[in-house]
Amino acid sequence: MTNDRREIGALRTASDVLAIDALLSAGELAVRDRVRSFVDAEIRPNIADWFDRAHFPAELAPAFGELGVLGMNLEGYGCPGRSAVEYGLAALELEAGDSGLRTFVSVQGSLAMGSIHRWGSEEQKQEWLPRMACGEAIGSFGLTEPTAGSDPSSMKTFARRDGSDWVLTGSKRWIGLASIAALAVVWAQTDDGVRGFIVPTDAPGFHVSVLEPKLSMRASIQAELHFDDVRLPESALLPGARGLRGPFSALNEARYGIVWGALGAGRDSYEAALRYALEREQFGRPIAGFQLTQQKLVDMVVELQKGALLALHLGRLKDAGRLTPVQISLGKLNNVREAIAIAREARTILGGNGVLIEHSPIRHAANLESVRTYEGTDEVHTLILGEHLTGIGAFR
Repeated sequence: MTNDRREIGALRTASDVLAIDALLSAGELAVRDRVRSFVDAEIRPNIADWFDRAHFPAELAPAFGELGVLGMNLEGYGCPGRSAVEYGLAALELEAGDSGLRTFVSVQGSLAMGSIHRWGSEEQKQEWLPRMACGEAIGSFGLTEPTAGSDPSSMKTFARRDGSDWVLTGSKRWIGLASIAALAVVWAQTDDGVRGFIVPTDAPGFHVSVLEPKLSMRASIQAELHFDDVRLPESALLPGARGLRGPFSALNEARYGIVWGALGAGRDSYEAALRYALEREQFGRPIAGFQLTQQKLVDMVVELQKGALLALHLGRLKDAGRLTPVQISLGKLNNVREAIAIAREARTILGGNGVLIEHSPIRHAANLESVRTYEGTDEVHTLILGEHLTGIGAFR
């Protein structure tokens, strides 16, 4: 094992052509290495089996809490309060293990906890955030609907006033973690515009149906939520959120994490291909010694290094309070698109063996199809950037 780790370390050093690690502080490197060790110990030995069985390891939630990655860059209420760059590095390492496990951290921390932290009352924060930060309580985030994906303004889920209560009706689709969650942050139309609610999943009239079987993100949970006159007290309302600004702020946090996370899937695919190319012999020599293989490996590293510089730049901007949604869209569009290309190309180096589940690139490629779709498709981010460049909105 020691020799294997030394070999992997040497390969990673050679692959950091631009010496990007030198741009990270000792504290940032320590966070990265701690999460990397967790992934090596808890995720890598099991992920092929989890993916094959479509199993999400909910039993690891307290371990994620102890690792300090749930609500990682939130302050107070038992949250770790780490920097944006540290959170990004953690997302990268987690997704090098599997996109589904990084998605858990994103749904829990950026979407559910982030919404409560930013828009909730003090009582809501005290009730939920400490339990969620340690992995005791799992949350979900209900925005997307069966007929409202890229256009959340057309959502049909509605919350109406009934005395001092709210009554929630409608449905949500592609909601991560919902079947194992204790609460769902649900966004609904009201007579006062879009509002957010904390909905306990054991509330009468709340029903969850898991979406399966899936060919992507198999080691994770996505579900459809149904609200059949779910009665909620006034205290369920997130008082600070009005309009789509509420859910969009959470989506931007999740998109930021994806900018980093996708690099992890890409890097792991590249490393799997590199190790295989150095060991696999054809025509009397390792295939790493052939020009076409080297071109593929070089192209992967070029995009990984460019993507890492982009992610780090966005992280520094975020820590300085200057990151904009348009910049996040550029990062998500580029890094996910390139990560998919890397995973697919890595699979070709493995040849026929690359379709076996013991090799990660094809699993990463399948997962990244979902990552490319959620938190804004390529088309949505392209139009966000297009409007920024031209001043003309092209969504309608």
